[in-house]
Amino acid sequence: MQRIRLRYTKRGRLRFTSHRDFQRAFERALRRAEVPMAYSAGFTPHPKVSYANAAPTGTGSEAEYLEIALTEARDPQKLRELLDESLPTGLDIVDAVEARTSGLADRLTASVWEMRLPGVDPAEADRAVAAFVAADTVEVQRLMKNGVRTFDARSAVVHLETLDPQADRPTDQPCAILRLVVRHVTPAVRPDDVLSGLRAVADLAPPVPAGVTRLAQGLFDEETGAVTDPLAPDREAAEALTTADATAAAKAPA
Repeated sequence: MQRIRLRYTKRGRLRFTSHRDFQRAFERALRRAEVPMAYSAGFTPHPKVSYANAAPTGTGSEAEYLEIALTEARDPQKLRELLDESLPTGLDIVDAVEARTSGLADRLTASVWEMRLPGVDPAEADRAVAAFVAADTVEVQRLMKNGVRTFDARSAVVHLETLDPQADRPTDQPCAILRLVVRHVTPAVRPDDVLSGLRAVADLAPPVPAGVTRLAQGLFDEETGAVTDPLAPDREAAEALTTADATAAAKAPA
């Protein structure tokens, strides 16, 4: 059985696609592309697809991940192209590797998010960010399955800054842009929780909903503060195997 790991996006209007909607679209794409999927056992077999840490509905993403199991080996890049052609524009398969290591979900420990706040002056956002970063704890509330829960939104945020909006501002209206790195903790701290925290510590209240995009997710590097590519270990393992095979072939007797 071959396992393939895929990175996909949620762009444009497709950011409003729920995780369940994406599952249905992806399973249709598997059928259209005639992918030789492995299926679970039991009375209701279903394709062996493992989804990892999906972004909330309404947020865009450049870094969503899943893993599929195949009954026949396929070239990862050709498979990526077939699946990408079978999905609507906006749900794009942008990377594929053969799984050669374990624990993909264990390597998704942090996310990099960008939040665009139309109507918010960057100087006002600067003050709110400074207040948030300086706080030891920032308690926020969110409605969950078991009712309203209060939790700390500060401890999961390892980096929060404002960016210069001049380079890509589409209009003359003010627009603050925030970049944040958030650890994956329980309960999950989402970008909207950070916005609630900014409102709590500095009364920052965007007049319209924020535009939120996940730029990356992966293993958080404590030394550099970077979020690393979770598919890199699989690529490295494949390269090492190719090098070993080439070395063995060169040493083989003629």
